[in-house]
Amino acid sequence: MKEIYLPRNIEATIKEAAQYFSVISVTGPRQSGKTTLLKHLFPEFKRFSMKDVHIREFAEHDPIAFLSQSPQGMLIDEVQKTPMLLDYIQGIVDENPERRFLLTGSSNFELLHGLSESLPGRAGVYELQPMTYDETYTTAEEKTLEQFLYDGLYPAICANKNKSKFFYPSYVKTYLERDVRDLLKIKDQMLFVKFMKMCAARIGSVFNASDLSAQLGVDSKTVSHWLSVLQASYLITLLPPYYENISKRLVKSPKLYFNDTGLACYLLDIETPRQLEHDKMRGAIFENFVVMEVIKHRYNQGLEGGVYFYRDSNQNEVDILLKQEGEITAIEVKSSMTYNVSFEKTLARLSEWIKTSITNKIVVYAGDFENNKGDVQILRYNHLAAFLRETKK
Repeated sequence: MKEIYLPRNIEATIKEAAQYFSVISVTGPRQSGKTTLLKHLFPEFKRFSMKDVHIREFAEHDPIAFLSQSPQGMLIDEVQKTPMLLDYIQGIVDENPERRFLLTGSSNFELLHGLSESLPGRAGVYELQPMTYDETYTTAEEKTLEQFLYDGLYPAICANKNKSKFFYPSYVKTYLERDVRDLLKIKDQMLFVKFMKMCAARIGSVFNASDLSAQLGVDSKTVSHWLSVLQASYLITLLPPYYENISKRLVKSPKLYFNDTGLACYLLDIETPRQLEHDKMRGAIFENFVVMEVIKHRYNQGLEGGVYFYRDSNQNEVDILLKQEGEITAIEVKSSMTYNVSFEKTLARLSEWIKTSITNKIVVYAGDFENNKGDVQILRYNHLAAFLRETKK
């Protein structure tokens, strides 16, 4: 049976980067489509997976012979399992810049450390998250909003190769047995699952390690470390607050979001789209989806950062500030299907609170009415991607 390939928005960025870098590395969560993407873009490259113990042993015992198998270059999956290869790859591309290596990895800690140590300036590093709405537009449009959020955007689900009710339990089990075991060496996996579930219950909230540590019965350092592991394995994103004084952004508490709404629903024990429709977390899950769409938009351009939330001491808050070329696009997210003029309240006053130029003010919501004529644009969620493409890159 022929494998279905779903085109990804990051393709153009990687193809352009490959003209300038001898090494292209694509990181991201397990099952996000990293290998499929690179095989599609570079079909001439032979693939070797470090998950195969025999291939890994060959690479570890005779790295020069292993890397010499393909004169043009090679695709190496899960390269963080053999980090010593990166030093040899450096030597090869230094001597012969025409050689090409494609690398994938699902552990941020190990891979990025190795790349920064061995291949500074020689590798283009890109992050591939689960799919965006417009990458799976045809199937997404056939679903209700609740079904879409419940299913999530992992390629296996979007390509109808699996169902969410089977995919996520297996995904979490595999994650615990591989990444958590390797990165944390913890014995009580159930406590870590409880931690993940408690994080899911805090989607869209400012992260407070002390609060979580008290409920889990572990110290706040452990909570912070566990959180960094979720980040390193690309399961969560921490959204920083926006301050025009950059140093303040680095010390203030971020908001927590999961990189995929389907995984979040599973951890929240939401078992059906119908349950999500009436669940108290529906608004937070919808906000999670919109935030990640904006972040993925940046990643697909090969950019990091530039996405924030705004909150001041008077509790005035705007969900998303997207900063591009020194200008701000402000986005307020509402899960309601009925538009209310009160949705525009904080956006209308944002220019009183920050000095940076605000070029766009948008309300993204779940209803059908849209309007781009006023100071605040009203946008249905499924048209967000098209709007982002039209803004400055």
